[in-house]
Amino acid sequence: MAYTLGEAARATGKSKATISKAIKSGRISAHKDETGTFQIDPSELHRVYPPTVHSEHKETHVNTSEKTDNDATIRELQARLEAAHDRLSDRETVIADLREDRDRWRQQATALLADQRPTKSLMARLFGR
Repeated sequence: MAYTLGEAARATGKSKATISKAIKSGRISAHKDETGTFQIDPSELHRVYPPTVHSEHKETHVNTSEKTDNDATIRELQARLEAAHDRLSDRETVIADLREDRDRWRQQATALLADQRPTKSLMARLFGR
């Protein structure tokens, strides 16, 4: 089962930004699913970042259908929230890239316009034309 960006961060003890940068730089291969969420193969992730040892306290589970339903609902909501955060992070990156492109195009257009301004010849300047 593949990791999402947040799951990969928890599994390695790294931040989501660190994992995202590793994907963008090509250190870790991953693909996006139809919802725009990164899917990272665990072996690929742990090739670069070793797994962390979790020292979480394991709670005793009460065998009730209500507890199981609540756990499933919480996990589903957490997964949806994480996917939304991942999509938001990706969109923020795209916006930053688009702003950089826009600024470069603006500079290039300004430079081209500055080069096309008519200049007076030496004769026109001497005779006041």
